[in-house]
Amino acid sequence: MQAAIYGLAGPDLTGDERAFFTEADPAGYILFKRNCVDGKQLRRLTDELRGLHGRADLPILMDQEGGRVARMRPPEWPAFPAGEAFDRLYRLAPLSAIEAARMNARAIALVLRGGGINVNCLPMLDVRQPGATDIVGDRAYGGEPMQVAALGRAVLDGMASAGVIGVVKHMPGHGRALVDSHKELPVVDASAEELEIDLEPFERLREAPMGMVAHILFRAWDAGRPSSQSPVVIDEIIRGRIGFHGFLMTDDIGMEALSGSPGERSAAALAAGCDCTLHCTGKFAEMLDVARHVGAMTPDAEARLGRAMAGTMIEDDGPAFAEAAAKRDELLALV
Repeated sequence: MQAAIYGLAGPDLTGDERAFFTEADPAGYILFKRNCVDGKQLRRLTDELRGLHGRADLPILMDQEGGRVARMRPPEWPAFPAGEAFDRLYRLAPLSAIEAARMNARAIALVLRGGGINVNCLPMLDVRQPGATDIVGDRAYGGEPMQVAALGRAVLDGMASAGVIGVVKHMPGHGRALVDSHKELPVVDASAEELEIDLEPFERLREAPMGMVAHILFRAWDAGRPSSQSPVVIDEIIRGRIGFHGFLMTDDIGMEALSGSPGERSAAALAAGCDCTLHCTGKFAEMLDVARHVGAMTPDAEARLGRAMAGTMIEDDGPAFAEAAAKRDELLALV
């Protein structure tokens, strides 16, 4: 199994993609708005991807947070609130906010499962900081670590109840970034002591099955390498200080925060200790470059992925979508 997760170019597999994916046998796939037309098409696509590999638990990922980050959108699919909605409710009624976040996450997961998606890149555990880039902004669950962790746990639990695996992101914390890592490399000058605030939500959810590492330079930990390519950050901070032992993927390896070709970036991330690279653009030449630079996942990485995906094979007897969404709306109306 290749240590890569790939995006696709469009709503249907091309012949080149089909041949490449069959030979490469990647760890999984990630889908975007460009891949989603309607429910019937999406299910056909995800069924075909699983059929290529004969793996019922093949990870097919999506970023379906709610708010401005949503790949499945109205009118074909329902809209969901951004993280900030639960932040506002938490400050008024913490227990109600936790239940609202859990019900919202379950509703999201039910929609995803209908389309054949079994991994969601959520919850975002970045602690909102004043003056930081708005790439976090209203996506965050707040500016207080315990609150972010409490809401994040509710989101993990809500999705898991419907057989969708959550990915905690963006380790070890994106909340202090002053620029958008999609466009350039953020450099964080905070001290190791100050960064304890950013680590706390991840530490509290360290048993999460999957995590995503950001492309950020933290001078306090490694002044020479972005976090996704830093053995210090991955081994000492994420695996060590946080205590995260789940499956660890990069953020999109195509972001402008990194230098080098997609394949070179991927190789550096894997050498630093990431389990898998995440390549999202769907550009075929870039996928070939990634494949030339990455090999098979390590046995430990495969074991971590297997443990994570076991959570997708469940019998779901929880509330249906309409009930979960109605409960969420009832609670959010308290604000």
